Amino acid sequence: MTASLPRRFRPRARPRVRGQVKAEINVTPLVDVVLVLLIIFMVVTPMIARGVDVRLPVTAHHTKKNDDNRDIIVSIALDGEGSEAASVYVAADRIPLAKLGETVQEEKRRHPDKGIFLKADERLEYGQARQVMDAIHRAGFEDVQLGTQEHEEEEVRSP
Repeated sequence: MTASLPRRFRPRARPRVRGQVKAEINVTPLVDVVLVLLIIFMVVTPMIARGVDVRLPVTAHHTKKNDDNRDIIVSIALDGEGSEAASVYVAADRIPLAKLGETVQEEKRRHPDKGIFLKADERLEYGQARQVMDAIHRAGFEDVQLGTQEHEEEEVRSP
């Protein structure tokens, strides 16, 4: 475009003195780094699990609810394979059952809009889950959501 302009209207390039610093900012490396960081966060974020991994009961009529970070996650997990002892976790922190009420109350004071989402291992006895639910109710939570896993139907193939 500058070649079609008359010589007097063309911008003049100043000759650069040898060894002088170039005053232009090259943003290409910055954009490359930002895009790599964005890709890393996009890959890692779904892998961050909230709470403790628990084998949930399977249900046929499963209501899906998106994780909106508005729930206090309480998990009840068996201590080991073949063990009947269970541990209670709030988020990923192991909590004694006696302190569960005050722990969820403290979370409620910090975040009043949060509810309780209870994840209990399907191999637990009913009484163990009920003790945890009683402690949650005594702490002042009326609505407790129970976590389940959706039953996946296998496709029947005809020969």
